[in-house]
Amino acid sequence: MAANDGDEAVLSLVDVLEEDEALEDEACAVLGGSDPEKCSYPEGYVKRQALYACNTCTPKGSEPAGICLACSYKCHEGHDLFELYTKRNFRCDCGNSKFNGFECKLFPDKDKVNVSNKYNQNFFGLYCTCKRPYPDPEDEVSDEMIQCVVCEDWFHGRHLGAISAECTELQEMTCVSCMNKCPFLWYYAAHMAGRLVSEGFYFGDFFRKSESLRSVFCPQVTTNGDSNCKRKLSVNDDAGCNSNSCKLQKMKEGGLSPKSSAVYWPQSWRSNLCTCHNCKKFYADLEVPFLVDESDTVLAYENKGKIIQENNQENRDPLLAALSSMDRFQQLEMIHEYNDLKAELKDFLKRFADEGKVTVVFVFKMVKV
Repeated sequence: MAANDGDEAVLSLVDVLEEDEALEDEACAVLGGSDPEKCSYPEGYVKRQALYACNTCTPKGSEPAGICLACSYKCHEGHDLFELYTKRNFRCDCGNSKFNGFECKLFPDKDKVNVSNKYNQNFFGLYCTCKRPYPDPEDEVSDEMIQCVVCEDWFHGRHLGAISAECTELQEMTCVSCMNKCPFLWYYAAHMAGRLVSEGFYFGDFFRKSESLRSVFCPQVTTNGDSNCKRKLSVNDDAGCNSNSCKLQKMKEGGLSPKSSAVYWPQSWRSNLCTCHNCKKFYADLEVPFLVDESDTVLAYENKGKIIQENNQENRDPLLAALSSMDRFQQLEMIHEYNDLKAELKDFLKRFADEGKVTVVFVFKMVKV
C-alpha cells in the first residue's frame, strides 16, 4: 500500500520488499546470461551478452569500446561505467589497443581490434535522436527508454513519433531510421504492427478478420472459413503453406505502412517473417539475419539467464553489481546479511498478512554509501 503524508511518498515494508524482488529478478535475467567471473573474449563474438563502456578508460573523443560483465567487475572496479544492457555479436574489447596500455586482468592476450564489433553513441553514454545521456539531469520529463531491435540504440518514447498501445503483446520496437534501412519491414508493419492494436485490433483477431493477411500466411484458407491447412501462426518454415509462395511478395500487393514513425511489433511478429530462400538472402544482404533467429530476442536471453540462475544456486547474486565500489570481502558480507534480513522480514510480515492485519509503514530514502 502506498500513501501520501504531506509531500513524502510512504510505502509499507511489504511494498519495498516486493519491488526489490522484482528488480532482483530483472537483474538476474539480464546478467544471468553472462558469466561474472570469466572474460567472454575466448568465446568470440557472443550472440548476446551484457555489456558496459568505460568512460574512465575510453572517454568521448577516443575510440568506442565495450567490455563484458566479468571485466566490468574485475578490471574496471571503481571506474565510471555506462551500462549498455545487452548487445549482439560482440567480442570483449577490454585491454586491447583502444585502452592505451591498460591490460585486461582476466584475458590479456587479445587482438588489437575486434573488427566485427559494431558501436553506436551508447558507448559514450548518449542515447536517442536527442543524443542525451540517461538519466538526463536536465530532462524534467519522465519517460521510459525503449531499445530498437535492429540498431540496438535506446530511444525516449516521446521521440519515436509513435504511441505504443498499452498491450502486453507488444514486445519489440524498430526505430524509423532502421525501418527505412530495411524497407521490406514497412510491408509487414502494414499488416501486423502495433498501430493495429491502438486502433482496437489485436493481432490474432485481425489475422482472422483480414482476408488478405490470411491469404499471405495460409493461402489454403477458404472464403467460408473452412481450411485444410494445419499450419499454426507461430510456426515458421522455408516455404509456408504453399511451396511456391513468398509472404513478402504477397504483402507487397497490399501496400505499405505510412513511413513516418517507429513501429511497435506484436509478440509473434518474427515468426511470421518470410524465410524463403530469396528472403533469407535479402536479410543477409541487409545485415539483419538475426530477425528470423528465435534465440536472438532479449526475451530469449532473459529466459536463459533465469534458467541459469535457477539451476545454479552458486551463481553470484546480481546485487553485487550495485556494490561494485566495495571489495570482495565487503560484498560477500553485505549480501549475506542482506539475504538473512530479507528472509526474516518476509516471514515476520507474512504472519500479519495471513491475519489480515495492517503492518507498520516506513519511509525509505536511498543514500549513497
